[in-house]
Amino acid sequence: MRPLEGIRILDFSRVLAGPMATQMLAEMGAEVTKIERPGTGDESRSFEPRVPGGESAYFFAFNRAKRSLTLNLKSPKGQDLARRLAAASDVVVENFLPGEMERFGLGYDQLANLNPGLIYVSSTGFGQTGPYRDRPGYDTVFQALSGVMHLTGHADGPPAKAGVPIADLSAGLWIAIAILSGLVGKARHGKGCRVDLSMMDVQASLLALAAARLFALDEDVARAGTEHPGRVPSAAFECRDGGWLHISGSDQHWPGLCAALGLSDLAADRALDKNAERVVQRERVMAAMRAAILMHDRAPLAERLRAGGIPAGEVNTVREILSDPHMTARGVVGAFEHSSAGRFPALRTPVRFEGFDDPQIGCPPALGADTDRILSEELGLGVTEIETLKSEGVI
Repeated sequence: MRPLEGIRILDFSRVLAGPMATQMLAEMGAEVTKIERPGTGDESRSFEPRVPGGESAYFFAFNRAKRSLTLNLKSPKGQDLARRLAAASDVVVENFLPGEMERFGLGYDQLANLNPGLIYVSSTGFGQTGPYRDRPGYDTVFQALSGVMHLTGHADGPPAKAGVPIADLSAGLWIAIAILSGLVGKARHGKGCRVDLSMMDVQASLLALAAARLFALDEDVARAGTEHPGRVPSAAFECRDGGWLHISGSDQHWPGLCAALGLSDLAADRALDKNAERVVQRERVMAAMRAAILMHDRAPLAERLRAGGIPAGEVNTVREILSDPHMTARGVVGAFEHSSAGRFPALRTPVRFEGFDDPQIGCPPALGADTDRILSEELGLGVTEIETLKSEGVI
């Protein structure tokens, strides 16, 4: 028994944030029905790269364990079928521009009249209110507008995007949190709700530490590469063999770090025992550490530091971390069986339960794979009705 068994989610979202959220919930037991456009489906089905068999690796990453039902939401008949499915669902997720679901007859007020207990999550770029509500946007646009891009990169270089689509990924986490919160609220108070989730709001929430600095000092945070603006040392250092090692520590780690690196001059300076003074003397401390670390190969230095209780981590590539023995022991990488791709690797949903079964890696659906069965078994349509809907382009 997985924790979300029996929860039914009707998912109108596309590409990343919404699909990521519903995939996590699907692998925790929820029944997720993905609504896709007939013929083309979710836009991410066309994204590169391709896996063996021709499917999109991008689509595979965020659409496992779901059912796929094709519906033309511009068709009155398609809209009616969607309403009937929503009436029997616990959750609706959508990421259309504000007002578009209302034009389809599928807005919150319209569906809540049919299903008062519905949890309805609208995930948009800028939210349902405010002067930017009708603007479109992509992950990197939100990174730029939110200030995240301004904070990312080296001090002497241009702004940089994060190495992962952080705006989409963090929004996906908050969509899942919103759904689960809504379900708990319904269980406690007996009513559904609408959730207005803005990707810009989510990105602003990630600025908590930078905002605290601004509020406290009236000082905008500048780009600092891998360094921490309020802690020294905390940065990635290049080693003799070309590898990079990130070292971070507090006052209790400082004597051991100096001993491991042979930094006797810094160790003898009692003022540097406190982080506040090391921040003031950042250039001196960092220059000495860079020079010392360049005399060591990464692996033995990392082991020496960790043996001394000093926080240190190799700057791994994706290949390195996914083959790391700790990740292997944790079962981070699993696999699913796909009709055209065969056995294909996948990252597991990263929670482990005691008392419930852990999330199970599911297979991403073929476009419209479940359309006939859902319409027949759940809505009671006959073979002739289904064939007529196909001929009319409704499904």
